[in-house]
Amino acid sequence: MFEMIEFFEKKSIRIYTLLLIFLLSVLPASQTFSQANDISLSDSFPPEKLQQILIPQNEWRPFPTISERSAWEQIPASCQKMLLDQAQEYAQLDIPALPASVYLQFKRNGNRSNYQDIWYERRERLHTLVIAECIENQGRFLDPIADMIWAICEETSWTWPAHIGPQKAGVDLPDADDQVVALFSAQTANSMTLTAYLLGDKLDGASPLIRPRIKKEIDRRILTPFLEKRFGWMGYSDRANKSHPNNWNPWICSNVLLSALLSEDDEARRVRLVHKSLDCLDNFLTYYPSDGSCDEGPSYWGRAGASLFDALEHLYSATGKRFDYYQHSLIQEIARFIYRAHIVGDYFICLGDCDAQSGIPHELVYRFGVRIGDKRLMDLGAYGVTYASLLDETDRIGDLNRFLHLLFDGKDLTNYNPTSHPYVRDVWLSNPNMQLMAARDREESKDGFFAAAWGAHNAQSHNHNDVGNFILFVDGKPILIDIGRPTYTRQTFSSRRYEIWAFQSGFHNLPTINGADQNAGRRYAARQVSYSQNDSYAQIEMDIADAYPEKTGVVSWNRTMRLQRGRQFEVIDEYTLENPSADLIENLIAAGTVEETAPGKLILHDREKELQIQMEFDPQKLEAAIESIDLKDGKLKRIWGDTIYRIRLKSIAPKAKDSLSLRFIRVH
Repeated sequence: MFEMIEFFEKKSIRIYTLLLIFLLSVLPASQTFSQANDISLSDSFPPEKLQQILIPQNEWRPFPTISERSAWEQIPASCQKMLLDQAQEYAQLDIPALPASVYLQFKRNGNRSNYQDIWYERRERLHTLVIAECIENQGRFLDPIADMIWAICEETSWTWPAHIGPQKAGVDLPDADDQVVALFSAQTANSMTLTAYLLGDKLDGASPLIRPRIKKEIDRRILTPFLEKRFGWMGYSDRANKSHPNNWNPWICSNVLLSALLSEDDEARRVRLVHKSLDCLDNFLTYYPSDGSCDEGPSYWGRAGASLFDALEHLYSATGKRFDYYQHSLIQEIARFIYRAHIVGDYFICLGDCDAQSGIPHELVYRFGVRIGDKRLMDLGAYGVTYASLLDETDRIGDLNRFLHLLFDGKDLTNYNPTSHPYVRDVWLSNPNMQLMAARDREESKDGFFAAAWGAHNAQSHNHNDVGNFILFVDGKPILIDIGRPTYTRQTFSSRRYEIWAFQSGFHNLPTINGADQNAGRRYAARQVSYSQNDSYAQIEMDIADAYPEKTGVVSWNRTMRLQRGRQFEVIDEYTLENPSADLIENLIAAGTVEETAPGKLILHDREKELQIQMEFDPQKLEAAIESIDLKDGKLKRIWGDTIYRIRLKSIAPKAKDSLSLRFIRVH
């Protein structure tokens, strides 16, 4: 009955989509809705076609197993030693406990890190031990592997306390009879599936009951609830609202797909699992922006666009390359977002809850570039890395599927050897959820000025109140910044989210108007956004008045952010208020120290004090105050150090209508 209901619901959505596309062609522009993309994985690959093209479960070999000795023996000796030494250390340690009291900390005081850190340590140890056993093939790690498998199977839930809310009991201890398919429960299924696949009957050397237990736990915790339930991340309600779900959808689907393809031996049920995964992925893709922009930002692209690629790759491999969507324009644009948002090194444009510095999955990015034939994507993935450095990346072994690709496909990347990162001169992502401009002085060079600015609205996934914000880098060094997010707590995703200072517009490069900062919500948005560029300049213009509450009395606030190539960057705010406001402040967040050298002139340093950027403003209109912000959050300190600085330019002679100009030029 469930399958029949799902069939008719899905067909109704398809009919609605066709009707919507027809209406879009005949309605005037002012009456149009969000347009669906011309992509449907589940329609292109219905169950009967999947049944024909899927390689049988017992024949699919995505990676070499422990019995395929030549592949494991070709791993460089230095890398083998590193992994074996780490495994030997782990084998001597007691398994870290995950007590109920630690799980309950999220409910009681909002701390989620203590549980997550222990949870993650268990998985990292398992992955390392499994890889080491495959390398050595002597059986000495089988008992520690069995211990870790058994401990993970004994966990009441694989779901983190921050994600357990969908169970009937709500946020509390997990209910063993109400399993929640969420990010890290699905990720654990990835770990356990690949463990059983790689080691195979070698696990029977510890006990013949281990592999059946793994299969049982994957089915009851992941595969059965995935088939029988509808979780919010699946995106069925999002599709009805003509929007798309966030990174949870492809991240979970990619792990469900891998688990279904490798562990489900009932071929008919295996097809059902794959097809529902495709239907869920359609919910992610149907209303995805056609320019490929990820409103969650670059660091979340690693689990949005990159996890979509994981899913596509599973099927590309499991069908002998007959499932191939890499020439579809939407898939290609989703891939390209990551280099369009790249600044220099591991700095990326810091949108929403992103980190300003974030590592990318280098091998995956390179392989995605190969699949779509994009040299810039290949260059971003391959530049400056070696095989050894890939294996030593942060989170290198957190995702066993991706780590195996590093082991067996990483040499292709390191043999490619590009001469530089792909520095794109101009980027414009125009969709209403992004409206992002990025520009630099010269194509393919990090030297000189780089600026990015964005409009959009304050209801993005992982939103900060930052309509009209901008950042400025010079010679690859951060000058004016978006600080990103502090460590997640319960408050981060609660009604008190915007009490966190880092999410407020007053701690972005934005004005405080009549004492008020921006509000959160879809209605608080930029309007009349326009973009232009040529060889001399690039600029974005917008009215950000609607991003502020009505009490500010702002009629219009027209902001122009312009990079004049090789010369300067400037911000011009032309505003009209209902009444003059003495409480009007231009806020700027600086990465390095700031000093006032004369009225209307400040020197902004980079963090290493190698550069001097002079900021100029009208001293008859604005006076400067400089505040230091001592960073206490570990995540922010790792990126920005102990201190950042907030410049507050306060209005001196308020007017109801005026223009404020900020100009940035290089001094040294």
